[in-house]
Amino acid sequence: MTILVTGSAGFIGFHVAQKLLKLNHKVIGIDNLNSYYSKKLKESRLGFLKKNKNYKHFNCNIKNATHVDKIFNKYQPAYIIHLAAQAGVRYSLENPAIYIDSNIKGFLNILEASRKSKVKHLIYASSSSVYGANTKMPYSVKDSTNHPISLYAATKKSNELMAHAYSSIYGLPTTGLRFFTVYGPWGRPDMALFKFTSNILKKKPIDIFNYGNHLRDFTYIEDVVDGVLKVVKKIPIKNKNWYKENLSKNTSPAPWKIYNIGNNKPVKLMKYIQELEKNLNLKAQKNFLPLQKGDVLKTFADIKTSKKDFRYAPKTNYKKGINYFVKWFLGYYKS
Repeated sequence: MTILVTGSAGFIGFHVAQKLLKLNHKVIGIDNLNSYYSKKLKESRLGFLKKNKNYKHFNCNIKNATHVDKIFNKYQPAYIIHLAAQAGVRYSLENPAIYIDSNIKGFLNILEASRKSKVKHLIYASSSSVYGANTKMPYSVKDSTNHPISLYAATKKSNELMAHAYSSIYGLPTTGLRFFTVYGPWGRPDMALFKFTSNILKKKPIDIFNYGNHLRDFTYIEDVVDGVLKVVKKIPIKNKNWYKENLSKNTSPAPWKIYNIGNNKPVKLMKYIQELEKNLNLKAQKNFLPLQKGDVLKTFADIKTSKKDFRYAPKTNYKKGINYFVKWFLGYYKS
């Protein structure tokens, strides 16, 4: 089976592509290796993928519709796992235009190429950030997501709406996955665990926002990959029992679906940091700061629907996950 993975040199994309290759699938990878964070890290990930004869890579920016169409036309992939995006809540405050180019225009190009190629299933990355100002816990796919508090979240909410339009008009089966604070080996340097580890080892202070009062549903990368791969063959169908007055938020009269991919066990940020200190055998210098614009106070995934529909069951608790990450970090940066 040929599967196209966008963002294949990114954190989640790399792990998804690597797992698909281990399962003997052919993978078409798309990534433009932008400079949002270390290109060296992205090139290292890509180096592992390129060792496999079943991997074909294209250095492509998804906002280039012509290039995207050429790849789709040549390889006619049956399944698309779209993970390429401009990530980061805080970065969207500084560089909003990049988010429109990648997350809106880029996603439109993927939708267009998918419907023209008549793909069997388009799976795409959404985010827990779409829950925005919602304070009801845990976050359910049946909850409203009409109040995003960052531009990044707004673009991800837009992706869900754009996908619904294409599912409705063209019958294109689409599934959006709302990821909850993904972490683990080969992670992104802009994320908290990576920053904390780097600074603690360098004996530099770590910035702790909201004075450490965050609660996060940290989700280990292997559990995320497991969820993504289980969804591939879970092609959404029209919900014949859907009625407009019911306003079911995660199903539709179109072949469209939304799922949470989270650990379902939120952890206090300070406990997370304490576990990291234990693994590094070092104490962090802590710089406590107020809540940043765009940040939510808590995340907590309700995964009942994911469990019911495709037996999603995260297995890695945060203590094991941090341990795996630290071992990778120390090994990677020693080499």
